[in-house]
Amino acid sequence: MTKKELANKAIELLKKEYPDSGCSLVYEEPWKLLVSVRLAAQCTDERVNVVVQDLYKEYPTMEAIAKAEPEMIEKIVKPCGLGKSKARDIVLCMRMLLDVYGGKVPDTMEELLKLPGVGRKSANLVLGDIYGKPAIVTDTHCIRLSNRIGLVNGITEPAKVEKALWKIIPPEEGNAFCHRLVDHGRAVCTARTKPYCDKCCLSGICKKAGVK
Repeated sequence: MTKKELANKAIELLKKEYPDSGCSLVYEEPWKLLVSVRLAAQCTDERVNVVVQDLYKEYPTMEAIAKAEPEMIEKIVKPCGLGKSKARDIVLCMRMLLDVYGGKVPDTMEELLKLPGVGRKSANLVLGDIYGKPAIVTDTHCIRLSNRIGLVNGITEPAKVEKALWKIIPPEEGNAFCHRLVDHGRAVCTARTKPYCDKCCLSGICKKAGVK
């Protein structure tokens, strides 16, 4: 089975197992996804979803955050870790959205990467979830599972995993596939415990690379 064939089979099986997978970060507006995904670095989505509720009580709009001093934002987002840098990036990002983009979140990789605190992972999430464009979000679940399944071989650098997956994942499937990898990684192909291979929908095709 070629890697492309393996990818197509994995897509098919995960689609059946997790038909309703989607982003676990809760947001109502595109700019709020940018805030949440910045806070989610080295933090659980569950905690982010709680913290942003407190943030938006004090600063309900993009304009309010843009006018705030980073130190004030830091006090609220501190539970997410790396509070100082995250608060700075969020404030500067909101200011740039207003000053440069008229309050609209850009819809291209090139423009999104210009925003403070936005890397390829965050940009791909926005492109896929907000604009419905082809996207591959190489978070920790995607990287771990792609290696275990055998879609990539011993590659852990996010940009290199993304590049490798673009070659074998149909563009229209990439975004949903990555969301399903997250759900599967949390429920079955876990990182902190031995993966539950006995109940894995991919057991018949998975290479189980690195699994003991």
